[in-house]
Amino acid sequence: MWKQFIGKLSWKSLKSSTGGGGGGGSPTAKSHPMSPRENGTVKPNASPRSPSGIAGGEGRSREDAFIQKVDICCTVYDFADRGKDSPEKERKRQVLMSLVDCIGAAEEPLTEAMMSACVHMFGVNLFRVFPPKVRSATVGASETEEDEPFFDPSWYHLQVVYELLLRFVTSPFVDPKVARKYVDSSFISKLLDLFDSDDPRERDCLKTVLHRIYGKFMGNRPFIRKAVSNIFYRFVSEADHHNGIAELLEVFGSVISGFAKPLKEEHKLFLWKALIPLHKPKTVGVYLPQLTYCITQFIEKEPKLAGTVIRGLLKYWPVTNSQKEMMFLGELEEVLELIDMAEFQKCMVPLFRRIANCLNSSHFQVAERALFLWNNEHLFDMISQNRQVIVPLIYPALERNARLHWNQSVLNVTMNVRKMFFDMDERLLLACQSNFQVEEEKRAATEERRRLTWEQLERNADAFQPANASFPAAPSSAPPVVPTVT
Repeated sequence: MWKQFIGKLSWKSLKSSTGGGGGGGSPTAKSHPMSPRENGTVKPNASPRSPSGIAGGEGRSREDAFIQKVDICCTVYDFADRGKDSPEKERKRQVLMSLVDCIGAAEEPLTEAMMSACVHMFGVNLFRVFPPKVRSATVGASETEEDEPFFDPSWYHLQVVYELLLRFVTSPFVDPKVARKYVDSSFISKLLDLFDSDDPRERDCLKTVLHRIYGKFMGNRPFIRKAVSNIFYRFVSEADHHNGIAELLEVFGSVISGFAKPLKEEHKLFLWKALIPLHKPKTVGVYLPQLTYCITQFIEKEPKLAGTVIRGLLKYWPVTNSQKEMMFLGELEEVLELIDMAEFQKCMVPLFRRIANCLNSSHFQVAERALFLWNNEHLFDMISQNRQVIVPLIYPALERNARLHWNQSVLNVTMNVRKMFFDMDERLLLACQSNFQVEEEKRAATEERRRLTWEQLERNADAFQPANASFPAAPSSAPPVVPTVT
């Protein structure tokens, strides 16, 4: 009897120590292998929770909390009225900043649902139609770099969205193979359209984001190159105005520097069909430094392309725009510093014919800039080696400047250049001078014959016309002509 009583006490104390009776049920009781069984029955939902199940629950809660925050940021507010919805706007900004910190401090890869929610939120906030009034005012403004920039009133929030997008693209916990499903050609195309924004701060952020996307999503590189080429085509052929050409060229400057040697045919076509025609628009001064950098990168990769570039410059050379002509001369000098002798000899005749025209320009800055080309040692060395061809092309322009140009500075530099040729090859210069005298005499004789011919024609016309010539007056009215049907 005592043994039975002591046995019952020991069983009750075991059950109370394992939490089987009362106390609200502790986790230890749920994990005990005997706790599911009570009175000989098994509870199906009372199975123990494994560590993987606990981790999955934490992952789902992390994903749900992240997506919930992203959904809050999908609400778009009107920033034209700063006082409207101020608490909601500030709440959204705080949530955006928390998402930036979350992605920046992430220690686990983002799930596909989180990536999808982020890309959707980027599209909702960034992809928009620009205000038409601002666009029309920009098109009608002067085409200079000094135009007053436009600042988007919604930049207070857009800046944080761009920061979040940049963190998303550069994060090592964003798998590019998975994210490429959402950062697709449609997303990139709409992102490229934003480069026409009037806000320079937005274009600067876009420049960084596009460069990072090009570096991370390698499968999208051909599409990006093709889409940017199409932007350049439309700008040259149709629009004649685009705010983001300089930023796009700056991105492609670093892209071109990464091209492998030898260059692919696709890349050479990009140079000839997309980059060189960008010299045509009148706003070329806005993006010329970036364009020149891209072109020189191509020539450094493949020096044979220097001749192609020079022929393209000659094709689009300005005739009446003196400022643009000075810019072309500056770019031409940079290209000539990289050219080799074989390519130089292929294009030197049309090149120095154009330079001779610049020497005789009535705009003294154009003439002076062309004369300063002789200060380039590399170019002067190539000219000296091909002087038998180049000096006869240049000497007439130098002689006309020395005789007729109105600017004293141009006259002084012209005399210096002519002295350089004289020291280089005295006999050649004297021969060119003799030929110039003969050609000038022929030209003067031709002009005199033309003047005498016109005077003779005028005398003949005066002698042929009677002094009091009378012409019959036209009838005041004529009978109507009735058409006949046959």
